[in-house]
Amino acid sequence: MSAPYEVLTMGRVGVDIYPLQIGVGLEDVETFGKFLGGSPANVAVAAARHGRRAAVITRTGEDSLGRFVRRALREFGVHDRFVAPVPGLATPVTLCEIFPPDHFPLYFYGRTPTAPDLTIRPEELDTEAIAAAGIFWVTVTGLCREPSFTAHLAALRARGRRRHTVLDLDYRPMFWGSRREARDRIARVLPYVTVVVGNLDECETAVGERDPERAAAALLDLGVELAVVKQGPGGVLGRTADESVRVPPFPVEVVNGTGAGDAFGGALCHGLLAGRPLERVLRFANVAGALVAARVECSSAMPTEREVLAALGEAFEGEGTP
Repeated sequence: MSAPYEVLTMGRVGVDIYPLQIGVGLEDVETFGKFLGGSPANVAVAAARHGRRAAVITRTGEDSLGRFVRRALREFGVHDRFVAPVPGLATPVTLCEIFPPDHFPLYFYGRTPTAPDLTIRPEELDTEAIAAAGIFWVTVTGLCREPSFTAHLAALRARGRRRHTVLDLDYRPMFWGSRREARDRIARVLPYVTVVVGNLDECETAVGERDPERAAAALLDLGVELAVVKQGPGGVLGRTADESVRVPPFPVEVVNGTGAGDAFGGALCHGLLAGRPLERVLRFANVAGALVAARVECSSAMPTEREVLAALGEAFEGEGTP
């Protein structure tokens, strides 16, 4: 096996088709941009932008958009050795409407009755690479169908609950029969993860708590080492058994908030791998997310460490900047 990946993600990928006109419905949009999409792919891109060796485990359709996905990953510095086409299925497409500051409807196409990334099978996994990665990142969306759910369980078991094993709650109701179904499957994988990241609605789905402190406490009681609760304008709460940190929001003029969470995720990975203090990790990740919220696209909008530090008013000193 080659050198271990610093960040290895698994799950949803596709193509984002975003309007280049802001504040109008799709029926009135005249021009669109085409971008790499899918939360796990975006997190890997965000981590790569911070200089991390990243890869994603996913599947595309055996089509031109699938070829675009693989090319885009490589151009962003994300390894595509675990990306394969699935005959008979189309690469999914996501359309978005942009109504700043807080209304960004998403429309998913090509994900029913299933999507290529939901056909990953346990026997296809490189369990050595999963076990060796500095961070292994999965999302709740990957649990919504078989054989993907069983593959995720197999990957997490192979991981052996190594630090840092991250579950992004990423609950999207259109992919599930019910919130209860999602909660039941989340409960199946929580024993295998050390870090959980989610917003208030996602935490309510996972543990039945919407209050950030109670949600974080519930996750810690279930064995999670770090609970990160994103609260939008309320900032971010991070809790461990020994520490509780609150970071306020970073003010920007929001253009499109759909990629902010993925930018936060990639920057969170970067900070955790660097071993930075929790307050520093969350503050850095918060700013990274805010910078992307001020841009139209997601993957190609991911900031570098230099950009985040500039927004924080700090100098970039190269690799290992504290």
